[in-house]
Amino acid sequence: MDIYKEIILDRYKNPKHFGKLKRFTVSITVDNPLCGDKITVYLVVNNGRIETAKFKGSGCIISLSSADILLDDIIGKQISEVLSYNKDNVLSLLGIELGVNRLKCALLPLEAVHKAINKLEI
Repeated sequence: MDIYKEIILDRYKNPKHFGKLKRFTVSITVDNPLCGDKITVYLVVNNGRIETAKFKGSGCIISLSSADILLDDIIGKQISEVLSYNKDNVLSLLGIELGVNRLKCALLPLEAVHKAINKLEI
């Protein structure tokens, strides 16, 4: 099995960032009604930096693994940098090629993170 596929499967079975934070700065829920994926992201932001993040959700392996891998990557980064993330960043983090339908699954967590950041009063 390809190493990236193994990582995605492991993150689905053993996510590092799954759960709800007791205290958070901002949260948001997004969903993809076409496939049923649903992700809620909780962020703690301090001085323009993401200190910690968690997610809850249901969906396919790609959407939930993508959420866990993305949150792992954005913790400690400035929100301005995270807002510049796009499809290419997510695909690079996942390390696999995806078809159009699966791409939507992979990008749902990024949509949630961007919408959560945009809710902040900066």
